[in-house]
Amino acid sequence: MSEKYKFYDPEGIYFVSPTVIHWIDLFTKKEFKHIIIESLAHCQKEKGLVIHAWVVMPSHLHLIISTKKEPLENIVRDFKKHVSRSIIKELNNINESRKKWLLRAFSKAAARLKRNVNYKIWQDGNQPKQLESNNFMQEKFNNSHQNSVASGIC
Repeated sequence: MSEKYKFYDPEGIYFVSPTVIHWIDLFTKKEFKHIIIESLAHCQKEKGLVIHAWVVMPSHLHLIISTKKEPLENIVRDFKKHVSRSIIKELNNINESRKKWLLRAFSKAAARLKRNVNYKIWQDGNQPKQLESNNFMQEKFNNSHQNSVASGIC
């Protein structure tokens, strides 16, 4: 991972943008948005994630986050793993016209990995950017809201 994209300050507030592989519009389905929101709530309650603002876009998330407990890199890693498993499970349970195509795309992305996984939903990394000023935070938040499918300020 590049030195440029790391959570350096454990007490910092960061803008992160987890993105679905190939920028696939996955979060246009309410079931998948629900998984994202429930998973974020779990991370808040159980892992000490502090969410200052969040936006669900069709193919990615914009989060302004910090932590009270666990390191942010661990929280984000666990969040992405849980969401991935939950989305694959839900994809097999709902009526989704793109089901075969999505599973094939996620499977092909996983096949390129050395890790033993069947599906890869997220692009690698989160490109965390520490927010050191209120103006920068407001700019990130305003830009995110323009194309959101769900959002909130905490």
